Amino acid sequence: MPAPIRLRELIRTIRTARTQAEEREMIQKECAAIRSSFREEDNTYRCRNVAKLLYMHMLGYPAHFGQLECLKLIASQKFTDKRIGYLGAMLLLDERQDVHLLMTNCIKNDLNHSTQYVQGLALCTLGCMGSSEMCRDLAGEVEKLLKTSNSYLRKKAALCAVHVIRKVPELMEMFLPATKNLLSEKNHGVLHTSVVLLTEMCERSPDMLSHFRKLVPQLVRILKNLIMSGYSPEHDVSGISDPFLQVRILRLLRILGKGDDDSSEAMNDILAQVATNTETSKNVGNAILYETVLTIMDIKSESGLRVLAINILGRFLLNNDKNIRYVALTSLLKTVQTDHNAVQRHRSTIVDCLKDLDVSIKRRAMELSFALVNGNNIRGMMKELLYFLDSCDPDFKADCASGIFLAAGSYVRDDSVPNLIQLITNSVQMHAYTVQRLYKALLDDISQQPLVQVASWCIGEYGDLLVSGQCEEEEPIQVSEDEVLDVLEGLLVSNLSTPVTRGYSLTAIMKLSTRFTCVPKRMSRIKKVVSIYGSSIDVELQQRAVEYNALFKKYDHMRPALLERMPIMEKTGTNGPAEIVQTNGETESTILDTKHLPNITQPASQWLMQNRTVQLSYLFLLAVIPPMTAYNKNGLKIEFTFERSNPNPNIAVITIHATNSTEADMTEFVFQAAVPKTFQLQLLSPSSNVVPALNQGSVTQVIRVLNPQKVRCYCEPRSRFSFGQSGGLGVTA
Repeated sequence: MPAPIRLRELIRTIRTARTQAEEREMIQKECAAIRSSFREEDNTYRCRNVAKLLYMHMLGYPAHFGQLECLKLIASQKFTDKRIGYLGAMLLLDERQDVHLLMTNCIKNDLNHSTQYVQGLALCTLGCMGSSEMCRDLAGEVEKLLKTSNSYLRKKAALCAVHVIRKVPELMEMFLPATKNLLSEKNHGVLHTSVVLLTEMCERSPDMLSHFRKLVPQLVRILKNLIMSGYSPEHDVSGISDPFLQVRILRLLRILGKGDDDSSEAMNDILAQVATNTETSKNVGNAILYETVLTIMDIKSESGLRVLAINILGRFLLNNDKNIRYVALTSLLKTVQTDHNAVQRHRSTIVDCLKDLDVSIKRRAMELSFALVNGNNIRGMMKELLYFLDSCDPDFKADCASGIFLAAGSYVRDDSVPNLIQLITNSVQMHAYTVQRLYKALLDDISQQPLVQVASWCIGEYGDLLVSGQCEEEEPIQVSEDEVLDVLEGLLVSNLSTPVTRGYSLTAIMKLSTRFTCVPKRMSRIKKVVSIYGSSIDVELQQRAVEYNALFKKYDHMRPALLERMPIMEKTGTNGPAEIVQTNGETESTILDTKHLPNITQPASQWLMQNRTVQLSYLFLLAVIPPMTAYNKNGLKIEFTFERSNPNPNIAVITIHATNSTEADMTEFVFQAAVPKTFQLQLLSPSSNVVPALNQGSVTQVIRVLNPQKVRCYCEPRSRFSFGQSGGLGVTA
């Protein structure tokens, strides 16, 4: 047979094809010639034919029939044949092929070959496509080559070891002794591959991570030498010494420093040096700075260093390169929750990115802008976002509009909830329509907590209208009483619900005990929910539940009157009937202001009994509280007397009197008290720390309780001040 054409001639011929059909015809003709040569066992031109076959494989044509020929070339003694054979094995074979098993012995022989280049071919092939079985069989040879003094082989052995660890993680400990001296190598190629190997081991094993943390000082020295060294033509890239090695070291430091104080502290200084000394005019410098930022944000770095990292990202936003701006926006979006204030400093630059022509940058800027919205900047941010909504592409409008609604729902004014409740209460004809619409809103979304609070209140007040289907404005929904309770119980357990929202939901469930049909099963369900939250870790929710539970037991005859529907409210102030001031989503306490209380001569059952805590707050402010015994046990008796401060009626003065009826003095007497967190408590010094025996004297101490916020409420008072064993004052002696 005539000699087959050379690879270069084949490439030249294929490139002359004018159509795909013409190229396909040329390929088929050449493949037929190659098949004939393989059948005749032509050893002279096997290497040339396999090389041409690999070129056709890269063009996308089938070349699987050349797999066995690759094995024959690998077994050849000629280096040129081995090189093409191993290249063919890496391209044409994978571990799913049966032929793959036949290579193990050939690779093992070549790993022990006398020529380093043959050993290098075997290492590259094993590191590229070695199966789990092959890695187990050949891991010993790889470990030996990892310890050799030949830097060419150590570099390739390290990369091969990475593949072995990925395939068979349990072999990781085999390579541990060989890693001791890896970072002492001066050859940059070996250093680079060694860092890759250490990174792989640390990512896959917590034990290895703990073991290699002791290498942090050594890695810091290597990185410092790289940034402080002078010009090195062998490793210089755009004026920076080996940026590839610097990036790899920074990634390894990020893994070693995460969650570890000592390691993080050891690398803080070098990270600051890299961040300040790296040239930013070239893209390689920006790559190093980006890795530095990621490392700073992942480890337990100092606050100043984190601010420096975010400022670097802020400079990236001013870069002309779109890719760098996109990377900066994505990174800031990841860090905005942990370093919100530092990111806020770059808010104007981020908002400017909304005007970018690049769609990806515009979308990231929009997402980051919404993440930066808070109560202080919502007006300015909404102005910018509304302008963006007006001018953006249609693809952005839906997400932008949804984001604006969510932001507005999260940052409405503090008086919006009570004002809306007051508006709904006064619109008697709209009660059925309102409760139906709000119930539908709860089914769709419960992320906007102020709206959820209003909906819960309305369901509690007008739940009977909801289930009766009396809405005339639109088609009534068909909902059962148990389905309504399901929704309210879902709010109680939802992670999105704030403590305030849970309080509204529990109160709504309690009110429905008088609005819904009182079948035993449903009443038992409501009682069970109330009793569960009697042991809640949230003090406010716990006290609500305890008081509601008492209504079911001792005061059940009063429950219908206490929970009857609210009357129409008269707005006497700017913030509602009693100038409500409450922070949505925060468990802040409120008390009633006497100047906004109704005339005491009005029917008490119509106003005073509207909910569970009005009575307590009302009596605390207006009624004269008689002396009471707070503690009487084991001979110790503590009595409270009450009076109101004349200059400031918001201050209650409580005097305790402790007496001892036992035959021995009580020494080291200490009285402690606690009140809701929005109150201020002042404990004055006691008259003595010894309570005399046989009631021959007493210890007195004055307590001053102040409500400095002057918080008022009219609808759902959420804080009380009560005394004694069931109240807010705890006594220990």
